Amino acid sequence: MKSVSAPGKTNPESVSPHEPQTRLAIGICLLLAVAVFMVFGQTLHHEFVNLDDEDYVYENTEVIRGLTLPGITWALTHSYASNWHPLTWISHMLDCQLYGLNPGGHHLTSVVLHATAAILLFLVLWRMTSALWPSAFVAAVFAIHPLRVESVAWVSERKDVLSGLFFMLTLAAYVRYARHVFSLGRYLTVVLCFTLGLLSKPMLVTLPFVLLLLDYWPLRRIPPTACPSLLDELRPLVVEKIPLFALSAASCAVTIPAQRGAVTTISQVPVALRVGNAVVSYVVYLGQMVWPVRLAPFYPLFANDLPMWKVGLALLLLVGISAGVILQRRKRPYLLVGWLWYVGMLAPVIGLLQVGNQARADRYTYLPQIGVYLLVAWGARDIFSSRRHGRLVLGALSLAVIATLMVCATIQTSYWRNSEALWVHALSCTSRNYAAYNNLGIVLSGQGRPAQAIDDYQKALEIMSDFVEARFNLANALAAQGRSAEAIEQYQRAFELAPDNAEAHSRLGTVFLGQGRRAEAIDQYQKALETKPDFVEVRYNLANALAAQGRFGEAIEQYEQALRINPRYEQALNNLANALAAQSRFAEAIEQYRKAIALKPDNAEAHNNLGTALSRQGRSAEATEQYQKALEIRPDFAEAHYNLANALAAQGRLAEAIQQYEETLRIRPDFVRAQNALARARAVP
Repeated sequence: MKSVSAPGKTNPESVSPHEPQTRLAIGICLLLAVAVFMVFGQTLHHEFVNLDDEDYVYENTEVIRGLTLPGITWALTHSYASNWHPLTWISHMLDCQLYGLNPGGHHLTSVVLHATAAILLFLVLWRMTSALWPSAFVAAVFAIHPLRVESVAWVSERKDVLSGLFFMLTLAAYVRYARHVFSLGRYLTVVLCFTLGLLSKPMLVTLPFVLLLLDYWPLRRIPPTACPSLLDELRPLVVEKIPLFALSAASCAVTIPAQRGAVTTISQVPVALRVGNAVVSYVVYLGQMVWPVRLAPFYPLFANDLPMWKVGLALLLLVGISAGVILQRRKRPYLLVGWLWYVGMLAPVIGLLQVGNQARADRYTYLPQIGVYLLVAWGARDIFSSRRHGRLVLGALSLAVIATLMVCATIQTSYWRNSEALWVHALSCTSRNYAAYNNLGIVLSGQGRPAQAIDDYQKALEIMSDFVEARFNLANALAAQGRSAEAIEQYQRAFELAPDNAEAHSRLGTVFLGQGRRAEAIDQYQKALETKPDFVEVRYNLANALAAQGRFGEAIEQYEQALRINPRYEQALNNLANALAAQSRFAEAIEQYRKAIALKPDNAEAHNNLGTALSRQGRSAEATEQYQKALEIRPDFAEAHYNLANALAAQGRLAEAIQQYEETLRIRPDFVRAQNALARARAVP
């Protein structure tokens, strides 16, 4: 049997797109871009949401500094938020460099990346198949399907759209490589694009498998029919992809340890539940593709939601579809390719290796569902092409589908406008969603609505009593309401489940400090630092607690540690100076006060404290200048008026000093030291 296009050889059956279609293709590219911006352009006015955006962007100190060499080094050498995807981190850094923390700019980047990926998908499919309209339909559905909303409208899912872009570029480079005689340059381009994709999101580990599918159809580098030489035909195609499979293996080797903290154990999610959920999820994703409603950012996983009959029916459907596409593989090879694309690309995220407690996630379908779109588009073309007016009917149906999906996706995107809208919607379309209650509680706490937040935290805990994060958040909200005893009880219950939660130890320490229980507060801060030594706020709070106990030497050490972590921590600089002054180390204190003022020139307290340190060195003229600056910032600053009066008195300017003492007492009539000083000043002849 004659071989069809060995690796690296030109495929004689390939057909280049006809030149007259080029202008039409350009128009389709423009329409794809317009459609994406019609659906997702609204995100330019959206906010960040409290679903990983704080870890990925607005509270990530490495990211918010913008694009720097130390930041790039950190991205390449550190796993963070249970992920190692350095190119994604660099992308977020670049956004901060360009837009700061304006969320609209970050959303714009995601929209542009997604639009570019959709256009590239169309061009690659057209290049491979010469089928303009099926390629356009697949790209359009990919571009505007409601299941894409989570990947595009959520800033933290930049990794989806960025890896999607490199996925399409890898396909394009591979088609160019496969359609020509072997070229090392073209092959290395494939390797480079794939590497960049893995550095954006490790889910692309299945891409070499997709390339093998494309070798079968539409590139036809593998015979479409079974024959004795099939293994001989397949072997060189697999061999040429060994470097790609090696990159996939390396990505897995890095990713699995990085995600260790997020991977659930067998005791938490048993194997039977994982397998059952995986089978059902394959079918649910297909259902959501056809009927994309009630989409949420989190779908809770519960064993009683997966009765055996549901798992059995889902398995039967999957087996039936698989058998059907295998039977049709000779006549319609695209069915097998599309189905295996879907099943294979979903495998890493289908839940057998369970990361988190979700049953499934819309974002996981970003690239896998392209396979199903292929299956549907080419299948519909075959069905309608032989019918009278088939093309007209198919065109009308396609437009109706795309228009409907655009409307649904536009509505779904609107739910991502802010955190409150997102979680209210999630609660409206899911049941027993403990994560949604918890995250909505966080929103309400931030809005100064602690009573409502407490109610939501309690609802989350009614659903899942061992939900540690909700327990800690409930404790925080109770503490904010001054219900310290109840807060402490909740912290203690949470520590039974997660004794090493640094944030919770920090918050409990603050509660103890508010009660005057400084020794217990210090103990909690130290426990927090045992778990998270670079927790700069805890170092600062610990230093304050030590200073309040008069342990200034230890306090100074903690302030200095905090400043090593964050040299621009203005409050730490000011309090370090206070501690140094308390030890009569005035020269060092003055230096730290000046650093604090350089970072925040309108800090009235720092100007006042600097004046006091200068005054203690006998530099009353310089001290007077600092007190006056403090009063320019805060005219009602009684302590600064008093200190200024003392400095003026020391310079023999009694009339001005008396005026400042009087102003001090006008602001604080009970200021005893000012009363005594005023009396002494008036007694001077």
